[in-house]
Amino acid sequence: MRHSCSRRQFVRFGATGLGATALALPVFEQWLGWHVSAQEPHVTQPRKRLVVIFQRGAMDGLSAVMPLADEHYRQLRPLLAVAPPKAGDPSTALDLDGRFGLNPHLAPLLPLFQAGTLAVIHGVGSPDGTRSHFDAQDYMESATPGRKGTPDGWLNRYLQAAPLHRASPFRAVSFTQLTPRTLQGKANVIALADIQAFKLQAGSATKHVTTGFEEMYAQAAADALRGTGQESLEAVKFLKRANPGRFQPEHGATYPSSPLGNALRQTAQLIKANVGLEIAFADCGGWDTHANQGAPGQSFGQLNRLFRDFAGAIAAFVQDLGPERMRDTLVLTMTEFGRTVRQNGAGGTDHGRASCMFAVGGSVRGGRVYGDVPKLAPANLADGRDLPVTTDFRTVLAETITHHLGLAQSGSVLPGYPIKPSGLVGFLGR
Repeated sequence: MRHSCSRRQFVRFGATGLGATALALPVFEQWLGWHVSAQEPHVTQPRKRLVVIFQRGAMDGLSAVMPLADEHYRQLRPLLAVAPPKAGDPSTALDLDGRFGLNPHLAPLLPLFQAGTLAVIHGVGSPDGTRSHFDAQDYMESATPGRKGTPDGWLNRYLQAAPLHRASPFRAVSFTQLTPRTLQGKANVIALADIQAFKLQAGSATKHVTTGFEEMYAQAAADALRGTGQESLEAVKFLKRANPGRFQPEHGATYPSSPLGNALRQTAQLIKANVGLEIAFADCGGWDTHANQGAPGQSFGQLNRLFRDFAGAIAAFVQDLGPERMRDTLVLTMTEFGRTVRQNGAGGTDHGRASCMFAVGGSVRGGRVYGDVPKLAPANLADGRDLPVTTDFRTVLAETITHHLGLAQSGSVLPGYPIKPSGLVGFLGR
């Protein structure tokens, strides 16, 4: 699908392919006599922005947000259970609402919950019972659980359903090496691992190239620049003029030096640069905690480290943007499934069913834990072992699409999943 604009502006390359094209930019321009005008055309600024973080590996929702009074939780997790809140003890849970507690390693998120800008949706997951990471991620990113072969992802279908006149080449950006499943499809997106590498390579090629280099590229240059190659170069030029790198973290925000921290820092830079960003996507891996998950009172442990990075990156992003920019921004987290209620013999948990999602933003009806988490007695567990799915993840997506992004109907984005307004979770205001 092409948006109506004065030039073809978009790119569907991964970062590697784009970098190779950008490196040869001065040579291509000399060969073709092609020139990008110094004045970039106006791009439409979206009404709202959505930042999706996918926690790959299946995040343990019961360690993130736990039922405080459930004795089964502590019995089934003698080493991993987080103790109820106790004043002065940093290893205990942080009280959310008297019923649920927040893992102490997620402490940076507590002020957001208390301020009413962060909500938790618990017991959420896919109706398909697969325990395969590959299949579960595919179903969640396509938003068609149980259906393999869906050609596009739900975020790409949203872009197709809500075209913008003079849409920015940076309307949808994934901070990944390759386009993720959720953004694959007919609508144009950009995948890049790093803004600086994307932007600065455009001027890095020497004017003196070898004969071998010329022979390698001369034959293909014209064809490349007539299609996706030209779109790539225009996107590079667009970003160089916007120069988002000039925007440094504000309001005392400090991002973790991690892939997620860097992705959210750069997302904030694109927002501040007014490049027309509407959808941003970031991966956050490592959540498959079969062993050495980490007790809540320990600073080490795989899950504890991930929680600290996850919470620190999101809190820094919110602080960096400030209330005015966050008013129109929603951060939504996802994971393919949860973990078993019972810990295993290796100090970890195995593949389960439901987990929890976090929603942060100015339109969030926060300070609440949404969804249904039953008593963790064996009779209430899925397959006698897992937290059951009581909220279909597509319900959360439908509310995001209609109440935040403003699409009148979510049917084209979530095919085969009709939903009535009364069936929504209610975590978003209009």
